This record gives sequence, C-alpha cells and structure tokens, in this order.
Amino acid sequence: MSRLRLPLALAILVVALTATAAWSYFKLAVTGESMAEAATKFLASLSTDQRAKAALAYDDKQRTDWHFIPKPDGAREGIRVREMDPEQRKAAHTLLKAALSEAGYNKATKIMELEGLLHELEKSKGGKQLRDTERYFFTVYGTPNNESKWAFSVEGHHLSLNFVVDKGHVASTTPSAFGVNPAIVMNDNVPSIKKGTRVLAKEESLAIDLYNALTADQKKEAVIADKPPAEVRAAGNPQPATDAPKGILSEKLTGQQRGILQSLIDEYANSFPPEVAKERLDAVKKDGPDKTHFGWAGSTKQGEGRYYCIQGPSFQIEFVNVQADSAGNPANHIHSVWRDMRGDFAIPLK
Repeated sequence: MSRLRLPLALAILVVALTATAAWSYFKLAVTGESMAEAATKFLASLSTDQRAKAALAYDDKQRTDWHFIPKPDGAREGIRVREMDPEQRKAAHTLLKAALSEAGYNKATKIMELEGLLHELEKSKGGKQLRDTERYFFTVYGTPNNESKWAFSVEGHHLSLNFVVDKGHVASTTPSAFGVNPAIVMNDNVPSIKKGTRVLAKEESLAIDLYNALTADQKKEAVIADKPPAEVRAAGNPQPATDAPKGILSEKLTGQQRGILQSLIDEYANSFPPEVAKERLDAVKKDGPDKTHFGWAGSTKQGEGRYYCIQGPSFQIEFVNVQADSAGNPANHIHSVWRDMRGDFAIPLK
C-alpha cells in the first residue's frame, strides 16, 4: 500500500469508528423520546371511549396507587389488554418494549403468560375471574412529548411498572415490581410453559450464592431475622419504607463476594434500557460500599422461605419467597421490588 493510501485507509477507519460510536450514543440517548413516540401511537390507535380509560391527567390521584396483587375489576385505572384489538395490542407492546430492555420485556411478558398456568391450577377456586393473561392495564398520564412531564404504567398481577418522563429524560422507573407464581414451574400443565421455567432465576440464585459465600462471622452481620417476613415492606405505598438499612455493609465483603452482590444489583437494573440501567447503577456506585447493606433472612434450600434486602441511600431492593405456589409447593412464589430512596414516582421523599 502506498504512503498516500495508508493515511486514507486510516482516516476512513477513524470516520467509521466515530460514526459507530456516535450511533451507539444516539441509540442510548433516546429512551424517553422513543417512549413518547410509542405512547402517542398507542393512544392514537384507541377509540374515543378507550382513550378515555387509557389517557388520564398527570396529576391523577390514583397515579401513585400501585400494587402487584390481583385487584378486583374496577380497582385499577387504564385499559386492559383484553379490551384491545390486535393492532392496539401491538402498539401497547411496542410501548412496553420501549420502556424496558429485551431482558426486562421478556420477564414482563412471561409473568403475564404465567397467569394462564395459574388459571389452570386454580380452576376449582375461582381462578377464571382473577387469573387472566390479558388482565394487564396500560395507562398514560399526561401528554407524551419531549417538552413536558408525563407518566406511564403497566400493571396487573405480579407486575407493576411505573415510569415518569420529564422533557425526554426518564426521570423515574419506580416502584418497579416483578413477581412470579410459581417461581419454578414444577409440572407441564400448560403446553407453552415448560416444566423447569424460572422467570426470576438470577434474582434468587445470585442472592443464595452470595449468602453461601459469606463466612460464619459475616453471616452473623448479614442475617437480620430468624424467619423471613411475609411480604416486602411498603407494598402498595406511594413511597418506600424508610427504616434504617440492616445487614452487612458491602465494604465488609471480599472482592469475590462484592462481585456477586454487584451482579445481583445488575440483574435488577438491566431489566431497563441501557441508559436507564446506567443511571441506576451510577447512583448505586455513588452510594458507596460503606453505605450499602445486604440483609438476609430464611433458608437457602428449595421449598423453604427466604428474604433479602439490598439498600443504599439511593435505592432499595427487596425479595421475598415464602408463599406456596398455586399447586401447593411451599416457598415457590416470589415478590421482588426496586424502590427509590430519594422518592418514587419522581416525587421527592419527605
């Protein structure tokens, strides 16, 4: 290659790499804009009557009335998937995809799908009314655009996802709740849900790995109760529990143990798009290992209940698996949440 051609080739390579980096940055910077575009298209696909259900004022009093339990008809705002035609459902899921990462979207839709299994398992006790794969509600609060503040939620049994977008920036993604029943599918009751399916596998297994990696002295600090609680704290409350964090400080963990803890936190954060996850993780990093606690209660054995909490100044993760599943298998029913200790729903914590 001549002396003239080499610099030219290098210049082309630099331009190409710069363009690739710029495009990657562009993709990472558009979640809020993508959500606004998808929300606008979703609302446009609805009839006037449907839009009256799905589009509410940003300051609607029920915007912060969240939960992951199977509430009765009329208790949740928004429009149910069951009320949508195929094109409207497609638009709704496009919006959900814009708000979550691929991993998060897969978890959310599998949680919805598990309602079909619960319907089969609970036929004898009224499951037909409460267990429904299409009983998930989509609600848009305010006008989706890049100049003002608006919000969006998807909620139903074992799923509560709440977003606030402020001038194109995703300002809040909490509370976010993912739950599963069964935690591990024990039988082939529904052809589409295979035995062994485990939607929130890492949320549970990484915490067990971390607890098992602790020394006897470390466990004395990490264990916060003899028995796990029945539920995560402040479920359904507009703001998280503000009790002082308990458990072992991250700074007292070894490098390997701290790596497991970070992988566990990452698993929660990575249910959201890359730039949203980065903001969450940057805040966790800023909290520092001297202010981040890991608390544990219960057993590491399958079929025996367990609970953990990870908390720092900016965040609170809670996980509980104590309830039996719908087939009666003990401790096979998970509730997990991520809360913002600075304030959920983009509302500063007082």
